[in-house]
Parts: sequence; C-alpha cells; structure tokens
Amino acid sequence: MTRPMRVAVAQMNSVPDVEANLAAVARLVARAAEYGAELVGLPECYAFLGPERAKLALAEPLEPMGPILSRVAALAKQHGIRVLAGGHWERGPDPDHVYNTAVLLGTEGEILAVYRKIHLFDVSLRDGTVIEESRTIAPGDALTVAPMPFGGLGLSICYDLRFPELYRGLVDRGAHAIAVPSAFTATTGKDHFAVLLRARAIESQCYVLAPAQWGRHFGDRVSHGHACIVDPWGTVIAECSDGETVAVATIDPAYVAQVRAAIPCLRHRRL
Repeated sequence: MTRPMRVAVAQMNSVPDVEANLAAVARLVARAAEYGAELVGLPECYAFLGPERAKLALAEPLEPMGPILSRVAALAKQHGIRVLAGGHWERGPDPDHVYNTAVLLGTEGEILAVYRKIHLFDVSLRDGTVIEESRTIAPGDALTVAPMPFGGLGLSICYDLRFPELYRGLVDRGAHAIAVPSAFTATTGKDHFAVLLRARAIESQCYVLAPAQWGRHFGDRVSHGHACIVDPWGTVIAECSDGETVAVATIDPAYVAQVRAAIPCLRHRRL
C-alpha cells in the first residue's frame, strides 16, 4: 500500500569550504524535519562547490562511509528523516576522476539507494562560463528507482534534466516521483530550469523534487536557485525564493494515479 508523504527540497549556497557547507546542511535538515518532512533533498555539490580538481582530494568511498557522508547520515538518524545527498563526490577506481553520486539515506543513516550522474556538463556559455565536468568526473551507467512510501523515487542529477529518455526509463521502472538535485548556472537556469522541470513532470506524470544551489559560490560561478516541487500536472506547488531555505509539499500517489488515468499517455506510447 502506498500513502501520501511530506517532502522537502533544500536550497543552499555551497562554497569551497566543507565545514561551512555541512553546517548549512545541518540547519536545512533540521528545518525540514521541523516542517514534518519525511524526506529532504540536498542539492548537487552540497558538500563542496569549488575548483574542479579540488574535488578529487575530497572524494570518499560509500562503503565504508567517509567523514562527509557519515555526518549527513548522522543528521538523518538524529532527525529520523530520509536524506537525499544530492551530489556526493564519490571516490572511484580512477584517481583522476570521481563520481557525482546521489545517495539516498534512510532514517537510521543507512544507504537505501545510489545513482551516479550519467550526463556530464561540458559547456562554454555566452557569459564566459566554461565548465568541463568530464575532466574530473566519470559518468555512471545505470538508472535507479528507490522504493518509498508513496511509490518509486527515480534519481537523477542536474544536467540529466535535458535528456527526457532518462526519465522515461525511470517511469518504466516504477517512478511516481523524480528527484533532480541541481546546481544550474544563473545563465541557463533563468530560462530553462523551471521549464524543463515542468516538462519532465508533465511527460512523466510524476512529482519532481528539485533541490538547488543558489547564489555566488566562487569566482564567476553563480547558481540560479529556485528549488521547487512540481506536481504531475506540471504545477509548481512549492518554491524557494532567494537564500538558504527549504520548500515543502506532500506527494500524493492517488493524484499520480488520477493524472495518469485522465491522460493515459504513458499507455498510449507507440515508439
């Protein structure tokens, strides 16, 4: 049996200072728990957002947990809340590349599910921003849907949002909601972030949970913010403005079923 579940998405401003970032994480997890959320999503790069190669020294394994993830797991256990560590720098077999990994933690701090970002952001934007994730990040190769009280939670990260076939795959694996922890640049975010989130919700007939980075991080790196939750009709039902905060809403599996019954496009697929 599925049931409604109150969820939160966090918005924060990560910098090249792990301790400062983890202090912000502690505040945000506590706030989500105070609002009655059973799950809180942290954005991509939650523990560190700085020069690309610096993340190599911070990367840690998942088993056993390193010091960064252990502290997030302790927060999950302390508050009795599930936490999606939205973009964790995971050590891989290649010393020159890490994984950008979404780690879903349970209420005892245990690892429930893992997703490694598949699509890497290699771009040169008109404002002069140049990001080459593939220089230091290795891509994942598997889709992940985790069981939750409301049904399946599909995992993705940031740039994945531009690849709708990934979300079709998550729906085929039972997703009723999809998480998209992000650090969307200010340049692309103002025009594309909300549009793409709503499109993925509408076409997948899923809730979309979008934790987000906000503000200036270091140098010229600035994130758009506007962490939000979108329902299966494509309506933004909770959204952050500026600053460090959370947005909270309820995922209702009955509403997912209602939308899918009213417009059965997932059953009408021909290709």
